[in-house]
Amino acid sequence: MNMTLRQLTLFKSVAEHLSFTRAAVEMCLTQPAVSIQIKQLESHVGMPLFEQIGKRIFLTDAGRELYAACQDIFSRIETLDMSLNELQGSIKGRLKLAVVTTATYFTPHLFSRFLRQYPDVNIRLNVTNRNSILERLANNEDDLVIMGQVPEHLNVQAHQFLENPLVVLAPANHPLANERNIPLSRIAQETFLVRELGSGTRLAMERYFDGVELGLKVGMELGSSEAIKQGVIAGLGISVLSRHTLTLELAAGIIKLLDVEGFPQMRYWYIVHLSEKKLSLVARTFLEFLITRTRDVLTEAEKTLVEAGMHINEPHPHIMIAK
Repeated sequence: MNMTLRQLTLFKSVAEHLSFTRAAVEMCLTQPAVSIQIKQLESHVGMPLFEQIGKRIFLTDAGRELYAACQDIFSRIETLDMSLNELQGSIKGRLKLAVVTTATYFTPHLFSRFLRQYPDVNIRLNVTNRNSILERLANNEDDLVIMGQVPEHLNVQAHQFLENPLVVLAPANHPLANERNIPLSRIAQETFLVRELGSGTRLAMERYFDGVELGLKVGMELGSSEAIKQGVIAGLGISVLSRHTLTLELAAGIIKLLDVEGFPQMRYWYIVHLSEKKLSLVARTFLEFLITRTRDVLTEAEKTLVEAGMHINEPHPHIMIAK
């Protein structure tokens, strides 16, 4: 069977997009050029790799087998590349990271500083919710995962690298804004805005209130910390979020932290990987960077943000965020 890596790369792109047009754009080719290469590959295989139903295309059984083989082939090539770099002592190559959405409020500053120090590293970043993070972790899809609560059902190594205080936030004009040591029984009477089911923040909040035998009056369920902040500012209710998400709002005075009994609830951020996973030199270097440099980098970043009155949100050119 005579097939080239170029053909396999094209096939993998078509298989992942299930679209010749999107694959052509990704590979900087014309659609007819992609179609010709796939036809040649099908000729080598001796069977069709795709079938068209209406306007959509699907992988055939042979296509699925070849796609699985492609994943293995390209994973081995990437591992070889990393191993050769390691033998040379070179810190370069791709670093695959997954982070929960709340962590995106501080991780860009860490990525920026790390890439300044190691410009030959390319970060592929997947931002998603806790449930998806757990699935990715179980399937070993990433080098490292940043999350707020370590899973108990997976055999993982978790490295604590940053405090994650959970705080109670309210609009600046809330009647309780200037109260001190507000009892939990009083705060439980308020309407809460909460994250979606499966969110680590919601899980921690519910565990705490369940532990003190107090129920929450849920007003709205929202899919992001940003949506919750806007809801709080609009007066729809109060909430519990990570302090890391609130730097600009607190500096602007549009949100107030309530002084509630038992808060802030101290949690931690962890960088996690499967226990049996062999980390590349790039991954080990990033892990060590997070453990030793995070506090200094974020202290400096928060000071800069508050003084500038703006959030630095532009992605670094070496970071590709998965859609």
